[in-house]
Amino acid sequence: MDISDKVLQLLRESSRNLSGEEMADMLGISRNSVWKAVKKLRQADYEIDAATNRGYRLVSESNVLSPENIRRYLDSGLRDVAIEVREEVTSTNTVLKAIAEQGGREGMVVIAEHQTQGKGRLGRSFYAPKKTGLYMSVLLRPAISAEQSLAITTAAAVAVAEAIDQVTGQRAQIKWVNDVYLYGAKVCGILTEAALDFENGKLNYAVLGMGVNIQEPPGGFPAQLQGVAGAIFKGPAPAGARTRLAAGILNRFFGYYRALPEQVFMQEYRERSLLTGMEICFQQGSRTWEGVVTGVDEEARLLVRLEDGRIKAFGAGEVSIVKKSLMDNLQTKKRECL
Repeated sequence: MDISDKVLQLLRESSRNLSGEEMADMLGISRNSVWKAVKKLRQADYEIDAATNRGYRLVSESNVLSPENIRRYLDSGLRDVAIEVREEVTSTNTVLKAIAEQGGREGMVVIAEHQTQGKGRLGRSFYAPKKTGLYMSVLLRPAISAEQSLAITTAAAVAVAEAIDQVTGQRAQIKWVNDVYLYGAKVCGILTEAALDFENGKLNYAVLGMGVNIQEPPGGFPAQLQGVAGAIFKGPAPAGARTRLAAGILNRFFGYYRALPEQVFMQEYRERSLLTGMEICFQQGSRTWEGVVTGVDEEARLLVRLEDGRIKAFGAGEVSIVKKSLMDNLQTKKRECL
């Protein structure tokens, strides 16, 4: 337990204000060390009041992203789940994969305030600035094949969308296969990484990573993300929003995960499909198709009506929405994959 934890414990246990001198004497440290500890706690979103000649008082810790706060909102069956919150990591998926390789148990959750090397699909980076998002990964050990692992991502997408609905009062949509949208912008990316047991063809483990933009970072999103990325709150997030969102996602996801073979989440996934009815470009390797999305099937494959009228089901690949515009001098359609 470091000094800031000890100061926090004193403030939690006290029914009155405590001066810096009192806490310094009680802990056998300097008053300057107490001041630094209080500063660190405030930076971690603990609301601590300080008044001249009266000392310090813990006002609220509802906005603190901590295992204890998250557990207050978890369903009773999840109260004992292992949750670890770290100040900074390369990526929560990378951390949890290392833990999985060392035998970490299923259900463990790692959350970070900041990721320096956030990961997206196809080796892309995921922008994860400090304290403006929820960056969370879950360790799973499902007895399923690699082909069936797409169900983990689709279940997570529904869980995230429903949790966003709960904390914002808005309705989130899902862009096949792993992005969650709100207000027409991407507010969440989901990445499932797995290790395969080649002897039985089953997954050894899977790490499910979710990154949700809670509010815009100071100065806004980088230029390359403007017009694409968004946040679930237009302004500053309400106190405790990240905590409630984390718990809401875990409650819903584990509810779906326990009954993964039944895929009870698929109807909700289809109803939230952002792409249904849209004209898209679909790319698999070097091949590209264009067509209109008609829906999502029971295996979470994207159904596309191609230009020749055929319906094709896509289980993997990259989707881009087609933007139509009239050329100035030619009254023809121009397609540009965004």
